[in-house]
Amino acid sequence: MTQTASLQQQTAASRPPEAVLPQRWLGVGLILLGLGAAAVALLGPLVVDVIRYHASDGAVNQVLGGDAAALLLVAPVSILAGILTMRGHPAGPVLALGPAVFALYTYTQLALGGDFGLYAGNSERFFPLYLGLFVFGAAIAIRAWATIDPTRLPPTSRRMDRTVGIFLLAIAAFLVVGLHLPGLVDAWRDQPTSTEYLADPGVFWLVKLMDLGVVAPAMIAIGVGILRAAGWAHKAKYAAVGWFALLGSSVAGMAIVMQATDDPAASTANTVAFGLFAAIGLTIAVAMYRPPIIAGNKISERKRSRTQGWRRL
Repeated sequence: MTQTASLQQQTAASRPPEAVLPQRWLGVGLILLGLGAAAVALLGPLVVDVIRYHASDGAVNQVLGGDAAALLLVAPVSILAGILTMRGHPAGPVLALGPAVFALYTYTQLALGGDFGLYAGNSERFFPLYLGLFVFGAAIAIRAWATIDPTRLPPTSRRMDRTVGIFLLAIAAFLVVGLHLPGLVDAWRDQPTSTEYLADPGVFWLVKLMDLGVVAPAMIAIGVGILRAAGWAHKAKYAAVGWFALLGSSVAGMAIVMQATDDPAASTANTVAFGLFAAIGLTIAVAMYRPPIIAGNKISERKRSRTQGWRRL
């Protein structure tokens, strides 16, 4: 037996098969998630208008902005994460968290949101598509989270951690006080006047439930954990920042479309705020994800060098 064959057999024997197969399927799932997100955007009012939502024109304008972000940002990031994961790049599962959590949040709202007795539409026929994306998002989030070893993630500076922690707390405060509290106060009146509430009460309450019951508490918990240097928060901050960079871009797109179409519910202040939060979120995400990607590239280069050395032997 040659030395090269012996080395190859030793390497194969030391590589646990169960550690390879889940990564392959995680990568495939991410690619399918990206293609599914692109399909929803293309089938919706943004392009071919096959999917018609049971919602007012204002709510459909929001879907337009969200679809644009999903097509231009979410789908490419998910597919890129899938390719990196299938290649064994350690940054793949880290990058996967953002699209996975985005899918859980967004496709829940598209599947359940809307007033089916008030507006005509056919979005219920595409429920299997939303359900599939929701299941893919949940499975990918769980698997990616379990795959990531926080001790192998590049350390972030205390300044970066402080910035991320404060940013997440600021998002939570804006969601609760600046965005949702005024709408809730109006909805609790005997005669509400809010355009969003009167036009789409089902969407109104669903978004309130998810943002105030899930998003804001999660942002507060992770933000406080980061500021206190909790061990679990080192991995959680990648999920929070990656998700918000995508969702923040989606919400900013919604606000821009609403402003451009003179939607009665549009607000210049909200458009500026959403755009600013999205820009900051994307900037922080790039700064945080760049080190794992660079470190992974170096690891891949060393692996290729060793493989080429074995082949020469």
